[in-house]
Amino acid sequence: MNPFEIMDCSLLIRMSGLPPAYNLRELRDRVAVCSHDVLYHHFCETPLSPSFEYPEYRNDFAVWASRRLSDKVLAERLGAVDPYACPSIEGLRETVLEVIDERLSEVTMIPWARPGHEFYFMEATTLVFDSGERVHVLRDLPDAIGRMSNGSIYFHFVEARRRRPFGVDDFSRWIEGFGADGDAVGEALRRIDFYFYTLRELREELVRVLESLRGVSA
Repeated sequence: MNPFEIMDCSLLIRMSGLPPAYNLRELRDRVAVCSHDVLYHHFCETPLSPSFEYPEYRNDFAVWASRRLSDKVLAERLGAVDPYACPSIEGLRETVLEVIDERLSEVTMIPWARPGHEFYFMEATTLVFDSGERVHVLRDLPDAIGRMSNGSIYFHFVEARRRRPFGVDDFSRWIEGFGADGDAVGEALRRIDFYFYTLRELREELVRVLESLRGVSA
């Protein structure tokens, strides 16, 4: 079995080219036409963003609705959207538009952000590099994950689910290559509802789930 190669990553964030949104109507219009990369960034790449402070809400739209539009109702609804429960990025777009349209139908005045607090639509490129560390046997994986950076956790467990053709995390794929020793653990990893974890919390949960591997001889 090939060793598990631990990679690390960071984000190169840039402007998408879309005009900023100053109010909820403009947010809706921009979400309707923005690229898949923009939606993915604001929903899925936020844990790696340097400005992300692990707020109450897990995506940038919900944070903006709460902090800049002062619309807690909208923030709660947007914050409840799990992008990984959507069948595709287009499915995510449809869900977000439904939430915003519903809120627009309820309010008598469209909420605006104060000057300087408009929403900027960003996208990012993931820069991947080799950490140089390798895991050769199953029993060493829990300790290795416990030492991993946030970038490594994100790359191997979160970002990996976007990669085709597999669409699963790298840890469970490697573990299941060991056959019966890894099948149940790999399945347990895939059941982790990771979206509402911080990367630190996710690392701790991964180590907890993998504790059973410490006694495996493979």
